[in-house]
Amino acid sequence: MVQLKSYGICVAVEVFYQEEQSRPVLSEYLFAYRITIENQSRAPIKLLKRKWNIIESSGITRIVEGDGVVGEQPIIVPGNKYQYVSAANLKSDIGKMFGHYLVLDLLEKKELKISIPEFKLIAPFKQN
Repeated sequence: MVQLKSYGICVAVEVFYQEEQSRPVLSEYLFAYRITIENQSRAPIKLLKRKWNIIESSGITRIVEGDGVVGEQPIIVPGNKYQYVSAANLKSDIGKMFGHYLVLDLLEKKELKISIPEFKLIAPFKQN
């Protein structure tokens, strides 16, 4: 697990290779990831947008942007956590992702960019 804290908001990531849904002979690799967003600040926040950078070892780079996460724009009050699971399809057996969330501080009425830590996407058979 990797984690990073910005403005009192801690983002932690766990990655799971989905062997049963991957087809290496066709260069199709599926990685699921679980994100936990913990609000350790004094203000409630609303998650507005996300931006992901997905970089594959083959050189393919994608940027994915959109509103909220998994169809939601959750409000996370101080001391609470929000967790979701999503996935990324790669054409390479090794890659990485990183990005940020745009959240609204509901007390100060200002937008904050919350960093998502870089994490590796590595098929288990590539690890020693």
